[in-house]
Amino acid sequence: MNVNHFEREKTGLLFFDILNGYVPAPEPGKQRVLKPWIQNAVRLSKAGRAAGLPVFFAKGNHRPDNATTALLLTDTNNSLTPWPNGEVSKPKMHVIAGDKSSDPLAELDPSPDDYYIVKYRWSSFYQTYLDLALRARGIDTLIISGGSTDVGVASTLYAGRDMDYNMIVASDACGTSHDQRVHDMLMELIFPRMARVRTTEQIIQMIEKARSK
Repeated sequence: MNVNHFEREKTGLLFFDILNGYVPAPEPGKQRVLKPWIQNAVRLSKAGRAAGLPVFFAKGNHRPDNATTALLLTDTNNSLTPWPNGEVSKPKMHVIAGDKSSDPLAELDPSPDDYYIVKYRWSSFYQTYLDLALRARGIDTLIISGGSTDVGVASTLYAGRDMDYNMIVASDACGTSHDQRVHDMLMELIFPRMARVRTTEQIIQMIEKARSK
């Protein structure tokens, strides 16, 4: 099988945690300012929908009381900041179940026909119905866009690889707020071992080429 192989009928588009709670709200009377990688995610959404690809939104769904969040012993928080005096505390959740913070960005044109994969851990596959939904539709390939690259995107890729899915990572439609060096390292040294790493433009060309056949 060639690395350029692409079957539109067996491919889904997964957006990971591109949610209101992670993107600043627009100022009154102004449009929301999107980071370049999210602008690329919007481009992917438009191209994928035009080609009939099913769209999946993996989205945090944390309880307001933080009761579904585990307290784990780690050296630092997600931002690599050591815990004050070594005392570990539960993180503040940016997305809450039943709140608009957990909704996908309107710019991604979420539709009732899309799949909304509510999750409580980093991986889109862990104790969700994502695998069931993909297999029921005969999907064996996922295009992945989202953030953070070093958190949920990486966790989803590791899990998907172990479940024998073909994955295509949109390198410039993923982002991190932690450390750009980790994003670059994953895209250059880790993800190519378990997926195909492509730019947004390259993926759109793959979709359009398959659509024209």
